[in-house]
Amino acid sequence: PTTPTPRTALTSTAPLHKVVKVFATASVLPIHTAENTMPAKSDTKPEAGASPLKLLMGVAGIYGAFMYYGVLQAQVVKYQSPEGEKLEREWFIQSAEALGNVVVGLVGLLAIQGGPSPNIPYKDFVLSGTTQVLAKAMTQKAMIFGVPFFVATLVKNAKMVPVMIGAIVLSGQTYSIQKYLQVGLIVAGVVVVSVGKASKPKAANDSSNETLGLLCLGLSLICDGLTGGVQDSMTKKYKEATDGKKLKPYDLMLFTNLMMFFIATSAALGLGQFWGGVSFVLNNPVLARKVGNFVACSALGQSAIFFTLANFDPLVCTTVTTTRKIFSVLLDIFTQGHVLNETQWGGVALASAGVGAELYEKFGKSSSKAKGGV
Repeated sequence: PTTPTPRTALTSTAPLHKVVKVFATASVLPIHTAENTMPAKSDTKPEAGASPLKLLMGVAGIYGAFMYYGVLQAQVVKYQSPEGEKLEREWFIQSAEALGNVVVGLVGLLAIQGGPSPNIPYKDFVLSGTTQVLAKAMTQKAMIFGVPFFVATLVKNAKMVPVMIGAIVLSGQTYSIQKYLQVGLIVAGVVVVSVGKASKPKAANDSSNETLGLLCLGLSLICDGLTGGVQDSMTKKYKEATDGKKLKPYDLMLFTNLMMFFIATSAALGLGQFWGGVSFVLNNPVLARKVGNFVACSALGQSAIFFTLANFDPLVCTTVTTTRKIFSVLLDIFTQGHVLNETQWGGVALASAGVGAELYEKFGKSSSKAKGGV
């Protein structure tokens, strides 16, 4: 999706300025979900003769891979061995997922892209990889604590909340009424879904786990916001250092996931999750297949995004990925046996309207640019 230029010019030279700049820049970037290495801008011009078949391939790839990805993520979290044990190793899962993306990214880099771009900014990829893998791990941890996938997906669409608060408090940035309404709809929808369920007696441990899950999602949202700013800063610095050249899609996919793999594997080893995770998966063939399919869906979905960006206008890809979020929420509700009452369905409708408003906003900006000859 296209990334508009930040609207607020920052002139402070204090150390706090760097933090402010990251938040202000992130506030105008697209929401990150499972499509974690989706570039902020298309690095290639769409082909003039892009065919309907190519569009169908891109849409089918994104919808098929990421919707099944969500189903599998929920199943991996819920899986119990015959002994009643669960995997519950979020860093091991992130290590496996990142490794799958590294393999596909490497193939794409060598076979399709023809090799890496010159002067890869490895240090910037370390920071970008850190914020991304932490965001994904915290989302996984929230689900381990009992937050359903569809709720996590709705909450993740509210990434703008910490970003906007940070930008408003630290830099005095202003936003349109439309942006406040968009975020308000998503937040209101999440709240209604969460509090609208029928009241049942809960153990103290269950309530504590729900609180921890929501805190994990909060941290994930902050990391998502920081990721956008870091990536935007990285691409701008690279363009300035290489006389206008851009990092290509498979540069982003390979090197971001490579750093994510190193970080996730180090965390898994340090927390004692890695070898325990390997052993648990190998001893449970059903889970092993689910994890393998989960990793494959992540890699194939990202490749489908790059394919779509290479052949069509970025707004087409934005449309597909944004609507996919809504269908992923509905698919999780129906396939995982979640029973929602009328109030909760109202919350889902509110949050979906907020996601739709995001898409409408992007269409509006694209239309304005077209009329202005930009």
